[in-house]
Amino acid sequence: MIEHIRSSNVQRFAGFGALYDESRPTAPQELIQILTAYLGSNPETVVDVGCGTGLSSFLWLNDAERIIGVEPSDDMRAVALAKWENMNKPDAIQFMNGLSHELELPSDSADIVTCSQSFHWMEPQSTLREFARILRPGGVFAAYDCDWPPAIDWEIEGQYMKLTSLGDQRASELAPNHEQAHKWNKDEHLKQIQSSGLFRYAREIVFHNWESCDATRYANLALSQGGLQTAIKLGAKELEAEAAAFRQLVEKAFAGEERSILFGYRMRIGIV
Repeated sequence: MIEHIRSSNVQRFAGFGALYDESRPTAPQELIQILTAYLGSNPETVVDVGCGTGLSSFLWLNDAERIIGVEPSDDMRAVALAKWENMNKPDAIQFMNGLSHELELPSDSADIVTCSQSFHWMEPQSTLREFARILRPGGVFAAYDCDWPPAIDWEIEGQYMKLTSLGDQRASELAPNHEQAHKWNKDEHLKQIQSSGLFRYAREIVFHNWESCDATRYANLALSQGGLQTAIKLGAKELEAEAAAFRQLVEKAFAGEERSILFGYRMRIGIV
């Protein structure tokens, strides 16, 4: 059963890597400051699991000697590799295919393991056992996520949630049972870390970051949600009209200008 879920979760992210990369936020420098403070130094090796298009991996280029991005989706990983090539292939970073519960990495080889917007797609206890295996003593695991939608305007946010909820509903209705993706509850992340018995300390940290954004990007943030993309791929043509109406609402509100939007982050950490 778990293997079916893992396969469905990987397939959920096929076909929209470029849209995802262009729209999604890069975590702020506060993330690095927080994690290096808990580690007590800059990390030698960071392993970023479920790294997607590499947004959360390239973040570490100036602060870690070695970064390993692990991503099972070929589409997402291809975007990360294309960016790596355009950067003249920096030796400090590499991307590999892999699943969170069976990383092909040595024990005690990582200082920090991160999951950016990805831990909820992983079976938590087998994943945490694997993370604890590869982390050195005193190493840090961090699962961090955005609150959706980013804060800007109550009407826009309400329509954003309506559109993405409709996408999730239609994806659930259209996908066969054996192809249904499964999310573990983000609100349970801290409890999962604590109950694993693998970490001597765990806590949640909340922080935020303002970013400049235009109408195209804000609308695409909604369209980059996996449920909406899955429903459209499965033939929910009516969502195209809903998405177009949302885009028009956003364009009217932005009036051709860039606006500041607020991304809220929730990070759950564990120290081995």
